[in-house]
Amino acid sequence: MQAPAIQKLGLSILDRIGNTPLVRLDRIGAALPGVTLLGKAEWTNPGGSVKDRAASSIVLNAQKRGLLGHGKRLLDATSGNTGIAYAMLGASLGFGVTLCMPSNVSEERKHILGALGAEVHWSDPGEGSDGAIRLAQTLKDDPRYFYADQYSNDANWQAHYRGTGPEIWKQTEGRVTHFIASLGTSGTFMGTTRFLKERNPAIQCVALQPDSPFHGLEGLKHMATAIVPAIYDAGIADRQWEAATEDAYVMARKMARQEGLLVGISAAAATDAALKIGKECAARGEEAVIVNILCDGAEKYMSERFWQEKD
Repeated sequence: MQAPAIQKLGLSILDRIGNTPLVRLDRIGAALPGVTLLGKAEWTNPGGSVKDRAASSIVLNAQKRGLLGHGKRLLDATSGNTGIAYAMLGASLGFGVTLCMPSNVSEERKHILGALGAEVHWSDPGEGSDGAIRLAQTLKDDPRYFYADQYSNDANWQAHYRGTGPEIWKQTEGRVTHFIASLGTSGTFMGTTRFLKERNPAIQCVALQPDSPFHGLEGLKHMATAIVPAIYDAGIADRQWEAATEDAYVMARKMARQEGLLVGISAAAATDAALKIGKECAARGEEAVIVNILCDGAEKYMSERFWQEKD
């Protein structure tokens, strides 16, 4: 008689990705009658950011297709969070990770990647994420590498079509009226928006990007002057929102001091946009349920000086 299979205990790294909570921003949105502000707490993913979703989708798709394995290393360009997710998955699943990153990313990101054992090639800080992409493209033909190319890989946005979008729809009981996400690779916005629009075309989906090519919103792209990701479709957004770096800094401090939430700079920029859109809705007497993506927590940004400034 065959012995019964032993059920595995606990959760794997992959099991812990997704199903992140929605957090009500009660104090920040207190003066908005009829408006509910909600943040999707993506820092609760095991790698600490929304990029765990795309990275795991890209890795699992590559392994299924036989592109990653047999001693191949994963290669990609990143501004930080996707690289951390790749490095976490590489350590957990047993493959090497080589990353190209701007050399001016936060010291915390550098320490985390070193701890996870990733190999990093540093690109010109003045070229931002585009410089990292160009550097990765000079290495991609080396047979040692599987070039993940998160900016062109459909598995990126599909992770959010399968995960983030359905979660938001379920968590809001279909009452979501506005969705806001920042643009880097654009995968979060593209996949989530596609899903939500299928459920209710009236949902207003807002794409957020920096208001200038020279900005402090780490990981985000100013699309007019940057290499536009192949997966990005500007026509999907109902509204394009331009975020100012200083407004994001102010909101990051406000989130910490009024909500007790330590979030990253792009998360703060999205929350600032959510608050301003909420004010528009309240002024028109409209009820709204506004969901924005809190991409990551503040642990990778605590060395930034803006935390010490007074409002």
